Amino acid sequence: MFWCAFVILFLALGNELHLSHSTEVSVNNTENKLCLYANLMVNFSVTYEVGVNKSETVLFVLPENVTTEGSTCNNTTSTLKLGFGDGHSWVVEFTKDNKTYQVDSIVFTYNLNDSSIFTNSTSNETKSVTAKPRITNVGVDTYYSCKSENVQRVESVTQTLYDVTLQAFVTNGSKSDTDTVCAADLTSTTVAPTTTVITTAAPTSTPTLPTPTTGNYSIAPNFNSTACLMATFGLRIGFKQGDKVETINLVPSATNVSGACGVNSSNLILTSDTITIMFTFSNDSKKFYLHALNVTVKPATGADVFADNTNMSIWAAAVGSSYMCNKEQTLTVTQTLTLYTFKLRVQPFGVEKGEFATAHDCSLDDTSILIPVIVGAALACLILIVVIAYVIGRRKTYVGYQTL
Repeated sequence: MFWCAFVILFLALGNELHLSHSTEVSVNNTENKLCLYANLMVNFSVTYEVGVNKSETVLFVLPENVTTEGSTCNNTTSTLKLGFGDGHSWVVEFTKDNKTYQVDSIVFTYNLNDSSIFTNSTSNETKSVTAKPRITNVGVDTYYSCKSENVQRVESVTQTLYDVTLQAFVTNGSKSDTDTVCAADLTSTTVAPTTTVITTAAPTSTPTLPTPTTGNYSIAPNFNSTACLMATFGLRIGFKQGDKVETINLVPSATNVSGACGVNSSNLILTSDTITIMFTFSNDSKKFYLHALNVTVKPATGADVFADNTNMSIWAAAVGSSYMCNKEQTLTVTQTLTLYTFKLRVQPFGVEKGEFATAHDCSLDDTSILIPVIVGAALACLILIVVIAYVIGRRKTYVGYQTL
């Protein structure tokens, strides 16, 4: 029993110990004073050709060790250029007016001839994509702060920025102590989500909405290949606006599907006019699980609602199998946003021939079933002990009578 408890604890802790790091750089001006500062994390997902009608997707991060050669600081424009690896660069362009500054563009340049990242690439080109993130109205003499994920998708490249601290146009040669916080942090996670609550029960969500339509979603490396990630579910989102709780269903027929498949991490991104949600799955070689969720809801009235949770380890199953739960599941993402899933089945790794593998059913994880089984087993053992004691007692009595 102790060994079982130890194994469960070890696995739980192992899912939380994710290797991560930040990239921190400082750029000085011609007077050798600080003029530009950055401390941030960036994940890249790039799909590239490896053969005729065949492609692969690679996931990698902006490393800790980068160069800043080519970075510049001027009165109204600044450039942060981070070079890394074999011919890769990540460039942020800033502009400033009288009271605020902003990021105009992020240009990511990657060298497909770098075999350490782009294994078996059929191209040796150096390509660039330009993203236009929503980093605006940052007060002069303040730094931009954003813990939430900022996902930029352009062509075959997805960039995910998070835990971002940026300050351009630094005055007096030192980083400011005052921040301009991004909208996503202000409206969602004022308290860091450290616990994910998931329950399986009879439907308890708002009765005014019909049960969400079940959607079938898949990601394939290219148009002519079979799926590498498959998911099917109905989805409802509950979110708070002030003291009021609203609910909205995801409509599969009005939803665009994107994402990427990797060796250790895969993403499924669903985008409609009102909902954008990114599921990030991790693979520890033995099991896969849902590691992170990033959700944006655009309600008919009121401000957009943002929520993310990168501290999850749910929907777990052995690699090569799928995870299934036909019951409604209630998943608390943050204090302000809840997901409800219906007729769920996912397989983010090891898909073969475009079909789901054998499923791990969520009922096997349901303590509402496990507890009665344990209690029943305990009662059966107790009854057996009583019967054995009774038989032994009767035999002793019988032997006593024979002696007399």
